[in-house]
Amino acid sequence: MKKAPVALQLYTVRDALQADFPGTLKAVADLGYKAVELAGTGGYSAAELKKLLDDVGLKVIGSHVGLDLLEGDLQAALDYNEAIGNQYIVCPYLDEQRRKTGDDWRRMAERFNVMGSACRDRGMVFAYHNHAFEFQQFDGKTGMEILWEATDPELVKSELDVYWVLYGGKDPAAYIRELGRRIALLHVKDMARDAERSFAEAGEGIVDWNAVFGACEATDVAAYIVEQDVCKRPPLESAGISLKNLQRMGLA
Repeated sequence: MKKAPVALQLYTVRDALQADFPGTLKAVADLGYKAVELAGTGGYSAAELKKLLDDVGLKVIGSHVGLDLLEGDLQAALDYNEAIGNQYIVCPYLDEQRRKTGDDWRRMAERFNVMGSACRDRGMVFAYHNHAFEFQQFDGKTGMEILWEATDPELVKSELDVYWVLYGGKDPAAYIRELGRRIALLHVKDMARDAERSFAEAGEGIVDWNAVFGACEATDVAAYIVEQDVCKRPPLESAGISLKNLQRMGLA
């Protein structure tokens, strides 16, 4: 089974961060996480955030950077991430008006190639994080297919979200094998055994993690990143359960 660092996407504990950013970082580290992926910076300067992370022994394995900043001031975003020691820049979402047609996806691919080139020039990696809407068909091809066909595989990588691949009707392990070395980061997110297809802690739902992590052997995945969009338990408790389950699987 492919070994890679295990991190927590901080969106999981967003409410706690809003109430107490430094204290929540310490709580995440106390759970046993050694790395995190950012979903915002709490209003801290790069120097301030790096000190907060260093103080509790957390590294940044990736950062979700909104499309408004990627398009508006990419170099500023890269400066910030370089200062905190982060290599992976991830576009986390596309608004609906940017993805209504196949041509919209092709236009987005052109923009991603430019962003990816800028990241590569700075020694960084650009990736796109999927949801389920990427599997909508446009004249026989999904948005995801169009995106990968129209982007340079050396410039635009995948941060593949296992839950959303399953939600979109695909087999996650098979899709991982299909993308192969295009995958840079993997979002470890499980689906509950309920009619609502709720989010669940990793190892507590229906995802076949043995198959998923086995498929990752043929990828260049740099980190397994736990994320749970909505938690029925307190989010820090859910993050701890996911980590313990991954430890039992031999991944952390």
